[in-house]
Amino acid sequence: MGYLLPAEYQLFGLPADTTDDWVTTASALMENYCRRPSLLATQYVERTRLTANSQTAIPSYMPLAIVAPNTSPIVGVQVRYAQPRRGELQDPLLAQIAWAFSVPGSWTALDPTTVDINPQTGEFTFPRNFLGIGYNEVEVTYTAGLLVIPDAVKVTCAQIVRNAQASPAMNVRSSKIDTMQMQYFSSSIIDPQVQSLLRPYLAQRIG
Repeated sequence: MGYLLPAEYQLFGLPADTTDDWVTTASALMENYCRRPSLLATQYVERTRLTANSQTAIPSYMPLAIVAPNTSPIVGVQVRYAQPRRGELQDPLLAQIAWAFSVPGSWTALDPTTVDINPQTGEFTFPRNFLGIGYNEVEVTYTAGLLVIPDAVKVTCAQIVRNAQASPAMNVRSSKIDTMQMQYFSSSIIDPQVQSLLRPYLAQRIG
């Protein structure tokens, strides 16, 4: 989908004769640059190994979003105490006790409400198990993205279209553009101003 409605084209500085394919392609280029399927609220599943002695993880996609009927951006959590990697085994005796109560490597569902979420950074902090041992691998299903498209995203989409239309290599009047064509000229179309506007939506891989 496009991040601008046809009725908004002129409002955000696009020529009256701008066709929908420009906006659709510019929107796809934004998603490709941000390395995500959509800037709108989307559900993601991410699995990561936690750092030794740490019970936190940062999601790849921001901002976190709450979609009704959910009351949290976290939809589901699975955790496991897997076999420690080299250098992770702090207390061999405690580890043996943990293995006696659960099969090493088995996944266990965790109540999402027990996960603490930092509203500024989106960092997830997971509770320790009943033995006081931290999990070392988690799988989180969560929702991230925009519930409403803000003006900043609309301005970005319009700017990409204007940059493309101003490029001599793009035949504005006689040919339909496509994502591959725009991607080829992305170095000039996604200029520093556009990059700055898209920075909050860039995917940051975890794990």
